[in-house]
Amino acid sequence: MLNTDASGTTSSIGPGTALTCRLCGTTDLRSFCDLGATPPCELFLTEQTAQQPEQTFPLHVRVCNSCLLAQLPPEISPEETFEEYAYFSSFSSSWVDHARRFVDSAQERAGLDTGSFVVEVASNDGYLLQHVVAKGIRCLGVEPSVNVGEAAREKGVPTLTAFLTPETGARVRAEHGPADLVCGNNVFAHIPDVVGFAQGLRAMVADDGWVSIEVQHLLTLVERKQFDTIYHEHFQYYTLLTGQRALAAGGLTLVDVELLDTHGGSIRMWARPADVAGEPSAKVREVLAAEAAAGLHTPEGHDGFAEAVSTIRDDLVSFLIDARRQGKRVVGYGAPGKGNTLLNYCGIRPDLLEYTVDRNPYKHGRLTPGTRIPIFAPERIAQDRPDHVLILPWNLRTELTEQLSYVREWGGTLVFPIPSLEVV
Repeated sequence: MLNTDASGTTSSIGPGTALTCRLCGTTDLRSFCDLGATPPCELFLTEQTAQQPEQTFPLHVRVCNSCLLAQLPPEISPEETFEEYAYFSSFSSSWVDHARRFVDSAQERAGLDTGSFVVEVASNDGYLLQHVVAKGIRCLGVEPSVNVGEAAREKGVPTLTAFLTPETGARVRAEHGPADLVCGNNVFAHIPDVVGFAQGLRAMVADDGWVSIEVQHLLTLVERKQFDTIYHEHFQYYTLLTGQRALAAGGLTLVDVELLDTHGGSIRMWARPADVAGEPSAKVREVLAAEAAAGLHTPEGHDGFAEAVSTIRDDLVSFLIDARRQGKRVVGYGAPGKGNTLLNYCGIRPDLLEYTVDRNPYKHGRLTPGTRIPIFAPERIAQDRPDHVLILPWNLRTELTEQLSYVREWGGTLVFPIPSLEVV
């Protein structure tokens, strides 16, 4: 049971069970967004597992009243999620191109050459480090998932199967030398031990090196109502302020930031060991000021998001019910983790969404967790010619609008649920 006072502060999840902020250690947390209970978003069901009960876990984000870190309790361990993983980064061509551009810019910023050493944490299937390899720069991926790590090795990307801890960082440094650049794209939210992870980064990076962390920005999550990016793999949600504090806990100082369009709005934080960092850039001050103006540098400034989320649910469900009553056929495109948060929170099942498709063969023939919607190959859409296609990975809007342009041949439409319902 949640014990919540009139201010929205949640102090416990049961008798004697205190929620503790994983960054500063206080127990003074307040409710931010409660999406009920859902199964893990990447545990797609096979024909066999679909006959068995599914475990669900609370999906309730709180904000620390002290350090302001937005966070989920660690209901599921990283080992349960990532040792066998369904997400392969390379299936998104735009994401691979994004990684290539990052490598080009990082090479210039950090002065990388053939004598340099680059480490990527959560390197997935080698989508990014393949561009480092192509430049003749020595590199190493640190990736906990056995299956996607093997895909990286097949691309010629050296990969260590491990989670990043201070011990792992020290091991990498001892075996390979200090890294001129350590990067982590979309991993900083996935680790429950924020301080230990930051210490692991510091252990690997050279004393005059660079650390780059790309993570979704809580400011855009709130402004664009991106509640579906909340799922159990994401243990925390960062403003630049809380990201700065998390890096500092490991001995790293924020020196610069970039605002990116990826994942609906991300920040790329550049940090260095404290002794060589110097003063932060004007861009850091600018983004911090924007967060403060939006109220996200106070606990109370996070209030109101939950009500906006319920409006999105109501609009989407009403659209799907109306389509069913009119005899319209609605299918989905994509089976991302965020899509499963959306489907479960909205209670959307095959009576409202007949099936969805995905480019990843791993998911074909499986069912979405919780809602049990069948997943097929993308070619199924052209065969069936549905009236509406609900886009679940809305962050790839430009890429998917082009890929699905053929839907207009039979008068079909694309439906985008976030930040508000849009039928194109």
